[in-house]
Amino acid sequence: MPGLSHVEHLPDGTARRAGVWLATSASAATDSTPAQLEALAGVGIDWARP
Repeated sequence: MPGLSHVEHLPDGTARRAGVWLATSASAATDSTPAQLEALAGVGIDWARP
């Protein structure tokens, strides 16, 4: 998993702080629906496996 300072630069020229988003999502995983966890697991986020 990337560190908190990781930034993704998107094709449209915008930048997103993906590291912060991942950390926030992981800490809120208990509030996520099964569908949300399944979608995250589908893109390779291991802690999201239902």
